[in-house]
Amino acid sequence: MSSHVQKAVLGGNTTLKPFLIYGKIDKAMEYYTISMIFVHTNLGGRRYVDRACTAIRRMPTYYDKEDTMIQNLIEKIQKTKAPICVGLDPMLSYIPEHILKDAIETYGETLKGAAEAIWQYNKEIIDHTWDLIPAVKPQVAMYEQFGIEGLEAYKKTVDYCHEKGLLVIGDVKRGDIGSTSAAYATAHLGHVQVGSKKLAGFGTDFITVNPYLGTDGVKPFVDVCNQENKGIFVLVKTSNPSSGEFQDRLVENRPVYELVAEKVMEWGAMSMENGYSNVGAVVGATYPEMSRLLRKQMPHTYFLVPGYGAQGGTAEDLKYCFNEDGLGAIVNSSRGIIAAYKQEKYAKFGAEHFAEASRQAVTDMVTDINRVLL
Repeated sequence: MSSHVQKAVLGGNTTLKPFLIYGKIDKAMEYYTISMIFVHTNLGGRRYVDRACTAIRRMPTYYDKEDTMIQNLIEKIQKTKAPICVGLDPMLSYIPEHILKDAIETYGETLKGAAEAIWQYNKEIIDHTWDLIPAVKPQVAMYEQFGIEGLEAYKKTVDYCHEKGLLVIGDVKRGDIGSTSAAYATAHLGHVQVGSKKLAGFGTDFITVNPYLGTDGVKPFVDVCNQENKGIFVLVKTSNPSSGEFQDRLVENRPVYELVAEKVMEWGAMSMENGYSNVGAVVGATYPEMSRLLRKQMPHTYFLVPGYGAQGGTAEDLKYCFNEDGLGAIVNSSRGIIAAYKQEKYAKFGAEHFAEASRQAVTDMVTDINRVLL
């Protein structure tokens, strides 16, 4: 190791202390990483940090000369002044009659007809909102229910968003072990080797990942993030009502979501540069006190925040997901935006102008969130 520097900066309270670790490895290994690891003093102190340093030294990153994917997201958030993403989670019940009618007249009452309807619906919403937002988050299940035709609509949606300059967070919640997890990562973030060519599958910029299988299930995604300069958001504390059945259970007097957060920071140290990691966390807006604690625990982890609006989360609730600089989180809204025309507040737009209602809902959401951040 030709040059390596470590620095430990102590802070916080008496039971939880952060260590800032950074190092540069010789050119033959071609990587540089910065990480923040929080270590409980009763978990081994310095020895725990040394193990973290070893993990960092062994994991290469591949993007010294370009912005990381999380940095790309931050730049788009700063440019639009909109820390939000639009959840493209179409249901047939959301789609205005005139769009559904046209698709069925062309393709019949078939999966192809349904897929065409959701594609046309998505396209119009994207056309009316792309200049206001940094990213979208399509939930793949809403497309998978229509089989191969639905996945084709998903892919068309991803590609069209990229044409508009948007980042795409594929909400796929994948997680397995070994070659299976690696294949999921390749499908959604990477390239697969076909003869002499490397070809992208779905080509999203980020995806959501389920950590239930531990490091075996998450590391293949981190590896692909490093190889392809992509990102993931790992489920930590989700917004659904029953999330506490597992996530709030105590293990050695600590909730499971806090233990998962520690692992996310460890995994994030393998893919970090310029302050934030490409390994983010899903933290729901519906549990503000928990998000406040997680924000303090994970200052260098970007949060993907579901639960705003239709699920009951308010701007006041989610403000704790952000750091003091106004960064650190991107807030999702799905049906509150894409089906805005069905709400009384936006009824004046009508079904014919549903996408204009979506645009207004985006503007209102940005104003609401920025109100509590400024």
